[in-house]
Amino acid sequence: MHFMSDNTAGIAPEILNAIARVNDGREASYGNDKTTERLTLKFKEVFEKEVFVFPVTTGTAANALSIATLTPPYGAVFCHEGAHIHVDECGAPEFYSGAKLVPVPGQHGKITVNGLSAALDHFQLGFVHHVQPATVSITQATELGTAYAPHEIKALSDLAKARGLKLHMDGSRFANAVAGGLYSPAELTWKSGVDVLSFGATKNGAMAAEAVIFFDKSLLKDFPYREKRAGHLPAKMRFISAQLEAMLDDGLWLKLAGKANAMATKLAQGLEALPGVAVVHPTQANEVFFSLPNHDIRKRLEAKGAKFYVWSPPGIPEPLVRLVCSFATETSEVDAMLAAVRSSL
Repeated sequence: MHFMSDNTAGIAPEILNAIARVNDGREASYGNDKTTERLTLKFKEVFEKEVFVFPVTTGTAANALSIATLTPPYGAVFCHEGAHIHVDECGAPEFYSGAKLVPVPGQHGKITVNGLSAALDHFQLGFVHHVQPATVSITQATELGTAYAPHEIKALSDLAKARGLKLHMDGSRFANAVAGGLYSPAELTWKSGVDVLSFGATKNGAMAAEAVIFFDKSLLKDFPYREKRAGHLPAKMRFISAQLEAMLDDGLWLKLAGKANAMATKLAQGLEALPGVAVVHPTQANEVFFSLPNHDIRKRLEAKGAKFYVWSPPGIPEPLVRLVCSFATETSEVDAMLAAVRSSL
């Protein structure tokens, strides 16, 4: 009953096989290999557009370097108050950019047009005493397991572009948002106004593989130099690119994420049927957040071997239990967790 994080799962067999395949022979380094070449073409097919792809090893690097490229050191980056870049990246976006992160409140992990507009109004353009609004960063799927629909993204993008800002998307669980099947990768990104995407694969069965994807070449600016200067230009990039290529082959990334989502949905439905248990946020990806009548129940669950995090997001008076499913989560594990909660009430 291990639901602490999708990062705790191992590597998908297809990914391990892909790493082994590129281990034979020799290849050019620093991204000049054939696998990285093919990867760009495959991302072009996925997003139905020419894209500019930079594989990196961590989501924090992908986010921080993307934001630094879009944002001057005197700029402001607007994000949800519970966003990973604000809460869980140890100041990396500020370190690499020099800019200021501005948290914006919003229900279920999302920022809204009204919330963003109110935040923007606090900063006066051209006023030397204020940081200058430069970038909006949204998370897909969000830290609370919800997903933005294209019209929500476009509304934020329209406001951002009208004020001269760029739009970054932290897609560490982008696959989980797409796996629902309602919208295409293109509809959830550049067609809705996203300028740069941090594409995550590590949480979805890779070993250490993420990618920064630019949808507009003019925004690349000095990204390659920032990447190298930060120590995030891998010499043996083919081992990262091979993982991402395997993810995209035959839709593996959506199959893996789809299984994680299905397990989370089963968990949420089972929890909602239990007396005194309240699922607090819509389960639209692979995370479930719920409240319990008292703290003793959590202790009883832990005593039975259940692994989870207690989550205290901004604006929530009582800590929540967070359960995260992965591609490795099985139905038997979900059933065991539900039985443990039922018997602990």
